[in-house]
Amino acid sequence: MEKLYSLSFKQIRTYLFAAVFIAGNLLLPFAVHHLPPMYTGAPNNGVIWLPIYFFTLIAAYKYGIQVGLLTAVLSPTINCLLFGMPMLASLPIIMVKSVLLALAAAFFAHKAGKISLLAILSTVLAYQLAGSSIEWIGSGFTNAFNEFRFGFPGMLLQVFGGYLVLKALAKI
Repeated sequence: MEKLYSLSFKQIRTYLFAAVFIAGNLLLPFAVHHLPPMYTGAPNNGVIWLPIYFFTLIAAYKYGIQVGLLTAVLSPTINCLLFGMPMLASLPIIMVKSVLLALAAAFFAHKAGKISLLAILSTVLAYQLAGSSIEWIGSGFTNAFNEFRFGFPGMLLQVFGGYLVLKALAKI
């Protein structure tokens, strides 16, 4: 059975699960940034694979908005402090997109009531469109468009990889 949760800030499990997903959001970007470049033209692999968002999607979809928000806010902050990625100048928009992702994932998971490829696709489209709109206002069309231009593999990874990870978590 595909059990989805909505943990509260009063439960210790909320913080334990968030810690696990934050660790994932530290390790995956670290690994991705150490891979050879996928293709030329993209500034780095992070822009292509969007790894900082992956476990935020899983956390919020499976365990609810509280775990999702903790993961969304703490992952980029800790990554920036420890590894300098994302760069401090990029941190605000990444935080906005990360929080939007947590909100969208929790919303679509609640609406679907199960692990749904359509709900995950809707999550990724919603946070990307809303986040890119905010980025467009803040820093121009080129920056906002580049995530769609370069980040398409990462969006596919979020949708299909997220679906597979959520299905695997449902079995344990």
